[in-house]
Amino acid sequence: MVRVFCVANQKGGVGKTTTAISLADGFAKSAAQTLLVDLDPQCNATGGLGFESYYLKSHPLVTGTAFAESVVQTRTPHLSLLPGSRNFGDVETLTRTNEAESRRIQDQLNQEFRDYDFVLIDCPPSLGHLTQLALSASTEVLIPIQCEFFAMEGLVQMIEVIKKIMTQQPEKLEFGGIVLTMYDASLELTYEVEREVREFFGEIVFKTVIPRDIAVSEAPSHGLSVIDYAPRSHGARAYIELCMEILDHRSR
Repeated sequence: MVRVFCVANQKGGVGKTTTAISLADGFAKSAAQTLLVDLDPQCNATGGLGFESYYLKSHPLVTGTAFAESVVQTRTPHLSLLPGSRNFGDVETLTRTNEAESRRIQDQLNQEFRDYDFVLIDCPPSLGHLTQLALSASTEVLIPIQCEFFAMEGLVQMIEVIKKIMTQQPEKLEFGGIVLTMYDASLELTYEVEREVREFFGEIVFKTVIPRDIAVSEAPSHGLSVIDYAPRSHGARAYIELCMEILDHRSR
């Protein structure tokens, strides 16, 4: 059964897109058919995989056309990308759909995702309609949190939205987990944030943490995941370990 991960956080700059790209690349390297969906109008996931300024003539979620007409193959075997759209009309349509149209999009996503083993959806930094659409089409939600003073800000509100969708679709969506990013072991604040998050959320926080690593920051400018850009870096190793932890979680 396909596992669909919604990578979301209403706060920007927490490593959301980097996490989506790195996990997608990691899953694909296990020969699993993987799709990365860029649902953020900023299109950072698209640019981060080397498809800079990629404009869709017409977004398949707007027209209802098959993904095959828009999906592109990345440099990594088994990893496909549904690029983001900077087309203002498409973005406006997707953020203002009514209930019937939202249901149509969810049905289309569910149908299209069946061709893959893993799907990762990179969401905009908000709790708006696009993020809620992604949550409704997902089986698990991953929440990256930066190890900083305001890490918990807005997180409770986001979890309430997730719980609401879980109630509407019982037994479909579950908490995949919270991942601590930009982890700097030299800072006392990092340990304070980690302790607070783990005490509050318990087992849904991944054991693996993503360190602050210049290679992670540099990788998108080369159109690569950090795993491909600097495979021996601390950041690459951490994301590989996170992939393994996610896979192990479902196999228990």
